[in-house]
Order: sequence, then structure tokens, then C-alpha cells
Amino acid sequence: MRLFTDKNYPIIISCAKELAPWTEREVHKMGYKVIDSTENTVVVRGDMRDVMKLNLKLRTAHRVLVPLVRSDCRNIRDLYEIAKSIDWENILEADGYFSVSSIVHNYTIRDTRLPALYTKDAIADRMREKCQRRPDSGGENKGAAVFVYWERDQVIIYLDTSGEPLSKRGYRRIPGSAPMQETLAAACIQALDWDGKSPFLSPMCGSGTPAIEAVMIAMNKAPGLLKGHFAFQSVKGYESIIPGESAPNVAPRQHFGASPAQIWKEIVLEAKAEERKDNLPKVVATDISPEAVENAHSNAIAAGVAQYIEFKACDFADSPIPEGKGVVFFNPEYGIRLGTYEELAPLYERIGKFMNEKCHGWLGGLITGNPDLARCVTLYYKARVPFFNGPIDCRLFIYPGCELKGQNA
Repeated sequence: MRLFTDKNYPIIISCAKELAPWTEREVHKMGYKVIDSTENTVVVRGDMRDVMKLNLKLRTAHRVLVPLVRSDCRNIRDLYEIAKSIDWENILEADGYFSVSSIVHNYTIRDTRLPALYTKDAIADRMREKCQRRPDSGGENKGAAVFVYWERDQVIIYLDTSGEPLSKRGYRRIPGSAPMQETLAAACIQALDWDGKSPFLSPMCGSGTPAIEAVMIAMNKAPGLLKGHFAFQSVKGYESIIPGESAPNVAPRQHFGASPAQIWKEIVLEAKAEERKDNLPKVVATDISPEAVENAHSNAIAAGVAQYIEFKACDFADSPIPEGKGVVFFNPEYGIRLGTYEELAPLYERIGKFMNEKCHGWLGGLITGNPDLARCVTLYYKARVPFFNGPIDCRLFIYPGCELKGQNA
């Protein structure tokens, strides 16, 4: 397909609402020029090699998508015809497997499962006509993937090169209650401008996600290394030689070209070589629940970073404070899914007191979906960064120096 040979193909990176600025920041650091963005997409140009790098290294994105067609679409029958018009025989393996996911906002659709089902049928019918057989399909995160975005009377059908969302790193085997998504944790750490060298303290760590993401950032560990499969690995032509491409460190060497599979191996090797494993900062994760600490430790083992995190079961106020100045980050209950204002107000007051007394001079961060509870933290904040934790509209409060209000005057 064109993606394997076109160096200037549009690549759409999707992310959760309010994460686009942080995804865009990552993309810039990787050397890409952003040609467009929305509240939940960032667009760059590149080829299959770029698709691979983005899937491997992005920390705040959900999917890396390649547009196949954009068209007017009034109803489900239109969708079927549009999907069937795509040359799937050049994209999918006839003996392979594919899945379809969708986001649909069209008044004619009452059952949101229908667009994915009709798209599957269109792909299967086209493949059967062109190849006399068709690939299997279903809801499993294996094989190739297709993504349908249908907004009012416009539909875009994408090749989803990620498959299972990038937010699912693969290490959170035991999520615990109200877990923080990996991409959100990574974006919060970016927003706090942590340098990856100073200490990082994560009290009330829950499933351990912020501490694990912090270590991966400090190590420069590509999050995609933890995933077993990307959907681009099941695209037709993945094993075929592309003239002019090269993967010099992958055997057998090909003087006349390299396959996407060989290029992927080279990119993975380069990412592993760029990891930092010495002189890492002190990262501490604590929780009052011994079970939560045990689960967080198990998740850190799955991520391959447990040896770099100090875990302790204790009240957050008894968290060990590493030497030097660093970042302390809280993700307490919001009083929405867990707890009430009356129950949580004293907790937020204690958090503010802890940060001021035990972490004075540190940079503090607290994310919450409850502005009333945030007012109980009597610290001076320099910013309130908008984020969404699932459907919950949140703010990340950033406290420079963890100083009480008025101390900074």
C-alpha cells in the first residue's frame, strides 16, 4: 500500500480530550512538524517507519491512524458502500484477521454497534469478491484493525495501525479501584515539567501508574516495548521487501531494500539502546492499603521497572521523603466515584499540610475533578491545567515550592 512507499502520507494521532497539547509536545520533541490539530487529534506526515516510531514512543496518544477514505455519509447503507469501495485486497491478508471499532454521532444510528458491523460486512464482501475468500473478523485485539469516525454526514475510515489503544501499555494487570489511565499520568508528569533526574514521590499511589510512568520517562523507556502486537504488523506487505528502504543492523542485510518487519526490528533495537538504566532518580510510591501497594508492585514488575521504585504501605503523611528537591504528585479521590465532600475535605486539608511541611521547596501536583475539594488545599498554585479522567472534567493544580497562600508574596 502507499503508506509503505509514500514519505508524505498524512498520519492522524488520536488522544483523549485535552491531551492533544501534550501529544503535540511529544511529537515536536520527536522531530515531527504538526500540520493540524484538534482537541483530540494531532496530524503529521510520514511513512510506515514514522507510524512505527509513533506507536512505539508516544506516551499520551491512543491510536495512530492512516486515513483511507473521507466521504459524505447520510445513513448506514452509504457507509456500507463507502467501506466496500476501498481496495481492501491490497491492505488486508485474505487469510488473516481484522477488527473494526467506531465512534459515531449520526442521528440515523440508534444502535452504535451497527456501523462497525456494516463495515465488517463490506470488507468481507469485497475480499470475497476479489480474493474468493475473506479474513476472519471479531472483537479481539489481534490482526489488522479498522477505525470508523462518523460525525453527522461525514465519515472517515482509517487503517488503525495501533489496534489495542496505546493507553493500554500491558503492565497494569491489577487495576484497583478508580485507576488512573496511563496516558493521563504521563501527561500530568509532562505538565509538571519533571526533569526525570530529581526525586518523584507518589503518595496514595493506588495501582502505581504515576510512579511507573515516571520511571519509564526517567529511563527513556518506550512504552510500546511492553505491547505484544501492533495492528500494522498484520497489514498486507509487512513481510515484503520495499526497494530503497534499509535496516542496516538487522540480519540478513538487504542491499536492495528491507521489509517493514525488518525496519520494525531495527526501530525496536534502537529504542532499547537509548534506554537509561544508571543513576536513575529516587521514585517512591506509598498507599495506606497494603493490598494496593502489593498490586502496584506487581504492575511495576510487569512493566520491568519495579527495581527502581521504593514501595511502602503507610498513610501518605508517613511517606519517606527522598533527599533533595523533586516532584510530589497526588491523585486523591474526587468525591464523584468514591467518597463524599464531607468525608474528603479533611483529607485534602491534610494533603496541603503534608506538602507544605514535608515537601516544602518541592514542586507539587494534585489532580482532582472537584474544585470545592481543591479549595481545601491551602497552597499557592501557579496553574490549573485542564484534563479529563475518563468522563470527569479535572484540573491539575501545580504548586511551586508547596508554599502556603501568601508565602509567595
